[in-house]
Amino acid sequence: MIQLYFLSILCNSFAGYILLTGIDNETNGSDTIGSMQKAHFSIKNPIVYLVSGILCIVTGVLKLLSPTMDGVLILGDLVPAAAGIIAGLMLIFGIYRQDSFSKSGELEKLSVNLLTFRKPIGIGLLIVSLVHFLFPQALFL
Repeated sequence: MIQLYFLSILCNSFAGYILLTGIDNETNGSDTIGSMQKAHFSIKNPIVYLVSGILCIVTGVLKLLSPTMDGVLILGDLVPAAAGIIAGLMLIFGIYRQDSFSKSGELEKLSVNLLTFRKPIGIGLLIVSLVHFLFPQALFL
């Protein structure tokens, strides 16, 4: 479906931009999840991380289930779908690390290991989005 193709490019590009510039380990008081201040759209807003993470995961799974073009069913959309799922998990783990109650356990170790490579993965997501946009019928993209 062409809608999923566009949504995959949009989500991967936005998640790549957020991973490249946005996730940090410290937030000020106005950006915490529990604050009830006025709603605003900002790259530093944790709700933007959460919503875009969920959107990336859902789009990645749907890209695996319905390919863009006829032909090879799974290989054509494997890289953008996997990149979207990984980006969504990284964005959600970025929110998880900001939560003050979640500073111990196995998920903390996984999120630390996953988020250490956030900038190279952000650059990779932007490259995958650009190549997927330019070559929609490529075998592996």
